[in-house]
Amino acid sequence: MLQSLIFDMDGTLFQTDKILELSLDEAFNNLRSLNEWNGPTPIEKYRKIMGVPLPRVWEILMPNDSYEVRKQTDAFFLASLLDNISKGKGALYPNVQEVFNFIKANNCSIYIASNGLSEYLNAIVSHYHLEAWVTETFSIQQIQSMNKSDLIKIIIQKYNIKHAAVVGDRLSDIKAAKDNGLVSIGCNFDFSQEDELAQADIVIDDLIELKTILPEMNNTRRTGS
Repeated sequence: MLQSLIFDMDGTLFQTDKILELSLDEAFNNLRSLNEWNGPTPIEKYRKIMGVPLPRVWEILMPNDSYEVRKQTDAFFLASLLDNISKGKGALYPNVQEVFNFIKANNCSIYIASNGLSEYLNAIVSHYHLEAWVTETFSIQQIQSMNKSDLIKIIIQKYNIKHAAVVGDRLSDIKAAKDNGLVSIGCNFDFSQEDELAQADIVIDDLIELKTILPEMNNTRRTGS
């Protein structure tokens, strides 16, 4: 029987696209005001790498800029994200709370493991009161390797988890599940990629599908089929 579900945050629980473009525009408008950037905001380029840790994001989006400029942009972007979250401009995906209630009612623990920064993740958890369901939220900042497989391993070891599933929209989530011997559930949501989802054990189009999938998985495990 599944003990736990480990969820990604961006593009899985939180509709990041609702504040992503807004915050990225604000960050690059700031760069333009400082004469550090010419041209449009690279939103489409960011969408393609969604889920990559932020330090790597700035290396990809701003390959010709200095470390200091990237660091300043990172700080500005984070501040903008936090401000937009606090103003309620973001949103959870449909059915998050209903699914979380179902999971908890079935004696299954919920964790969040994300490539997002701790301050950002905590802002989302607090604004939407996810602490009512989530045992603990883990950020990629907590490990030196910046590898999500290692982050999932920490959760498994800390809570002595034997049977769990990782729910996420990108390859890093799917790979983290496989590397740790867990079930991978791919979310066919805004930032997902077809070739990445093809590697997941299960693919869903809406979180509500978990209410059907989880009992089926537990029945299969009990019967050994």
